[in-house]
Formats: sequence, structure tokens, C-alpha cells
Amino acid sequence: MTALAAILLRRIAAAGPITVADYMAECLMHPDHGYYATRDPFGTGGDFITAPEISQMFGELLGLCLAQSWLDQGSPAPFTLAELGPGRGTLLADILRATRGVPGFHDAAHLALVETSPVLRQVQARTLEPHAAHLSGRLHWHGAASDLPAMPLFLIANEFFDALPIRQFLRTDAWHERLVGGVDGKLAFGLSPPLPLLPEGPPFDGCPRGGWVEVCPAADMVMRDLSPRILRHGGAAIVVDYGGWRSLGDTLQALRRHTPEHPLANPGDADLTAHVDFEALCRASGLPHTGVTSQGNLLRRLGIDARADILARGMKGSALAAHRAAHRRLTDGAEMGSLFKAIAFHAPASAPPPGFDPHPDA
Repeated sequence: MTALAAILLRRIAAAGPITVADYMAECLMHPDHGYYATRDPFGTGGDFITAPEISQMFGELLGLCLAQSWLDQGSPAPFTLAELGPGRGTLLADILRATRGVPGFHDAAHLALVETSPVLRQVQARTLEPHAAHLSGRLHWHGAASDLPAMPLFLIANEFFDALPIRQFLRTDAWHERLVGGVDGKLAFGLSPPLPLLPEGPPFDGCPRGGWVEVCPAADMVMRDLSPRILRHGGAAIVVDYGGWRSLGDTLQALRRHTPEHPLANPGDADLTAHVDFEALCRASGLPHTGVTSQGNLLRRLGIDARADILARGMKGSALAAHRAAHRRLTDGAEMGSLFKAIAFHAPASAPPPGFDPHPDA
């Protein structure tokens, strides 16, 4: 039993079962035993590998995509270049390197990292140290999206929303919320009594009996924090994550040492995620947005095949094989290419960032 499991069981014994959202929040961000609060989980030595850690091409292309959007909106200065949940800082470092040649981009940029983990903030500072001198006084960490400055905002969120706490609901003859309780000294899932007020609206409408619905209030709050900045000052936000236009079913999952496990098995020692509902992000934002496209399609439209060929020049042996494997992993439909989806939000009356599908209703 993990230390956090014992804490949660005592809390449940004293006050009753907790929601899945409360459970996820404790598992991921408990100050002493939370997964993200206490470790660097990224890379081959951690529990999972994100796209920026697989290849520099991911960050380079998305950085140039954001820079082109900045140019298309008239090169506003100053502006905020932000990332939600920056991991090790690898993605931002690749963005900064790729955009050095964009006239005025770096001079106008105020870099903002939205990160709550003290451990990861230290890692990010080391990763971005080569850029610190040029960004003197323009490199800041924030605890929440609501803390971002009121200026044009060009933002990326890669595998951020999937880690935000969700609530889960099951439809039987009535609606019930999934809860986490204790049975025989162990954590266990259960259901609330029938809810007195029936949930309404998508994705609840039309959900069949026996079906699960997940909602993410924290994601709605983040989008509502970002939207006024882009509406009033301009900008764009790119979201890359796994999920779909409307996420249905039980998608809560745990990953530990690169291996899936039961979400209640090792609280605090495993990453917990759920599929992202892109439709819900759009409803919460109120911003113009593109259609949802696959990561593979987006990267190909942004030129990853040509970039891969350029980087391959001079490579041979194991280095070339690893480079080709990384390209395949990012784009192939059997790997991350189809599993991960992308959407962009942008200021009214501005063009969407390049590479994205137009919204079907546009």
C-alpha cells in the first residue's frame, strides 16, 4: 500500500467516499505524495514519453506554426508565449530554437510556463537556461492559466488536459456518480445513490443505459481563463492530446513504469489520465476554433516529412534508425499519429494557425 493510499483510506473512513476527481487530484498533486509534485515522470527513466521527448521535430513544427499565426495577426508586441504543463521544458526549448529566425518574435515574446510541480519547475529552468539570458526578465512561471498576463497570447498545451481531474457518471435507470471508497482496507470503486437532478446537455443527452459519461470541470475552467485573453488581445492556442470530439465511456487509466495498471492500484506512484473531450473544450472557450485533426495529419501538413529528410542527412547506423523510428512514432496511424488529436483556437476575424482543418461550420 502506498503512503497516499493510507491517507485516502483514513479520509474516506472519516468523511465518506470521494469523487473520482478528488481522487485524481490527490494522486497527481498531493504536496507530499502526489505523482507530479514529487518526481520527473518523463522519458525512458520515467513512466511515459511525450512527443517532444521523442523528437525535436514536434516542437520545431508547432513552434513555427505558432510563429506564423503571430505573423498573420500582425506581429503583436509584446505577447505571451505560453505552455500549459511544460514537462521538462523540452517543447518550449525546441520552439525557441526553431523560431530564432522569425523577425521580432523572440524580442516581443514573454515566456510563461504554467506549472505547479516544484520538481518540474527546476527541471524546466535547467532546460531553458541557454535561453535565459536573451529572455532576461521575460521568463516566468505561473501556477494557473488565470495568472497569465493580459496581452496577446500564443499558447500550446501538449498532453495537459488528459491529466486534469474528471468526474464519472453511469446511467442505469437513473444517473449515478462514480465514487472511490474503502472495502476491506483497500480502495474500491462504487456508485452514489441516484442523483436528484438529472444531468443535461452533451454528452449526457442520448447516453444509453449502461453508458459512462466523463466531465472535466477543471478543463472548462482553464478554457474560460484563456478565452478572454485571446478574445480581447488576440492570439491562438494549440491543444494536442488523446481523446475525441465527444468522449464517451470509461477512459480513466493509470500508467506506471510504462505499463498500464488499475487506477486504484498505486495512488501517488502512477500517472492517471482520461481521454479529452474536445467538444467540451470548444463549448467552454467560446472562441473560433478549427476542426479536430490527427497528430500525424497535422505534422505532415506542417512539413515533418521534409524536415525528417533534412535531419537524416549525415546520419547513419543506429542514429539514423532511431531518427526514422521517431518520425514513424509521431506520425504513423498505428502509433501516436492517430491516437493523438489536435485542435486550434484563435482570435475572431483571424486566420486559424496553418495545418489545421477548418471548422465544419466555418
